[in-house]
Amino acid sequence: MKILVTGAEGQLGSELVKMIQTGHGELGRTPQELRDAEVKAVDLPSFDIADTISVGKYVEEHRPDIIINCAAYTNVDGCESDRDIAFRVNALGARNIAVAADSIGAALVHISTDYVFDGISARPYCEWDMCNPQNVYGYTKYLGEQYIRDFCDKYFIVRTAWLYGCTGRNFVKTIIRTAKEKGKLKVVDDQRGNPTNAADLAHHILKLAPTREYGIYHCTAEGECSWFEFAREFLGLAEINCEIEPCTTQDYPLPAKRPAYSALENRMLRCTVGDEMRHWRDAIAAFVSYLKKTNGVVNI
Repeated sequence: MKILVTGAEGQLGSELVKMIQTGHGELGRTPQELRDAEVKAVDLPSFDIADTISVGKYVEEHRPDIIINCAAYTNVDGCESDRDIAFRVNALGARNIAVAADSIGAALVHISTDYVFDGISARPYCEWDMCNPQNVYGYTKYLGEQYIRDFCDKYFIVRTAWLYGCTGRNFVKTIIRTAKEKGKLKVVDDQRGNPTNAADLAHHILKLAPTREYGIYHCTAEGECSWFEFAREFLGLAEINCEIEPCTTQDYPLPAKRPAYSALENRMLRCTVGDEMRHWRDAIAAFVSYLKKTNGVVNI
């Protein structure tokens, strides 16, 4: 078995590579089919998914059985000003990977986002709900989904949300660092979603990848909360003395419009390989515990 992981240096890609190489993660062992897999881990600058020719050549040369595409331009506000870059990476990059995967008969796992939805739902979004993105990031990721469905026969589109992990930047690390530096902060309390641990997401991606349960999936933590509730929870777990106050989206304006409600329901997981995603409180407790063991939640 050969597996190609793009965006391998990011918080999800690095978690996937580690799990495949070690054969286990926080939620258990990886599938038997993947335990002796050969992993090709690629990222910028040596591998650019927006380069059609080089992507095709690389995939043809190495001929992976499974491609897991974690590469994306995820700077939501940056997408508003760098629209061409967002389109090249999130849309055309997905197209390039899809065409290359289909040309050799490889299965493709592509990571997408809750931002493909408009945020006006009164219940968690299911996989079949109508997409209606409200910002450039969401639009380009949704277009990437369309390209994959158009150009690849064997695909898993996995939408996730509010992702955090050990590698790279994320909301958890930013808030902890800011709280320690300033001792006081405000966090938005009128946007709700599912904070998702990258280790939990990686575990489920590897459960799906060797199967033929193709389609669109939602994969987020159980339960929902606001950014404020999430921050208050992990700052308490980290035992950081900080005064934290709720604020509204209007109080904290940003270039990109965020969905007010983007919680996802993992129905396809439940009906196929099974949903073992932890509740967001349990997952963040495990993450903060890991940070304490590795660096004392000081040098984040």
